[in-house]
Amino acid sequence: MNNVQFVWSPACYAQVTRAREIAAALPSVADRPPFAALQSREKYLIAALLALTLAALFAPALPASAWPIPHYVDTRDWLGLPNAGDVLSNLAFLAMGVWGLVLLRARNDAPVGVGCLFVGLILTCVGSIFYHLDPDAPQRLVADRLGMAVAFAGFLGIAACERVSMRAGQAVVMLMIIAGPLAAWVARENLTPWVVVQFGGMALAVGLVLTRPRPGAIGVPLGGVIVFYVLAKLFELGDVTVFEATGHLVSGHTLKHLAAALAAWPVISKLRDHRVG
Repeated sequence: MNNVQFVWSPACYAQVTRAREIAAALPSVADRPPFAALQSREKYLIAALLALTLAALFAPALPASAWPIPHYVDTRDWLGLPNAGDVLSNLAFLAMGVWGLVLLRARNDAPVGVGCLFVGLILTCVGSIFYHLDPDAPQRLVADRLGMAVAFAGFLGIAACERVSMRAGQAVVMLMIIAGPLAAWVARENLTPWVVVQFGGMALAVGLVLTRPRPGAIGVPLGGVIVFYVLAKLFELGDVTVFEATGHLVSGHTLKHLAAALAAWPVISKLRDHRVG
């Protein structure tokens, strides 16, 4: 057999050298992150979500029939619209939701869950108006809670994305977008899952707020969202007190809607600052 000798031309040598440089620059299979091991924060988050799930499933039931039907103090009509204060104040949810979605189009690095939050605010407007037009019909309360559940799923997704990881935010949004509406539906008979979603979820959010932002987070002021949420709850509890203190000008529940809608302001302000800059 004849001996074959390869002669390397300068052009061929240059191509091989370039191919080696490209291969060296590519990350190895071991360096690729999609299935990376769980971070410590992700493990804590999973444990907290598991605890909330077990509480929702196995905690003693709170019968919806034993829960008093709320009676709102301001029942005044306006131009034929019943309960006008509590109905029209829901337009604040619509305004914040639409504003947020418009601003969201201007950036591609928003945390996971932002879009879900704004869509949830719009759904909250629709559901809450439907409910407050006839609040003595308890079955209408489901529509009110469904929109709130979607907005809450978005907020928890933002918190997890900002404080834990992007994949944690994605997982939380997917979990809560199922668990929240399901809990709202079950609340027709058993309030326990809804209580766990609302108050347990907010406790989880507070825990996330108390941790440092992850590298790469855009810095959404999550604490501001919680402050407005707490303010909304205080207005809700003080429905009659506020109505009397303001000389029947506005009720606490009406202000509750406005404060809850403003809970989206810290998120919107971050998106707006980026757009201006």
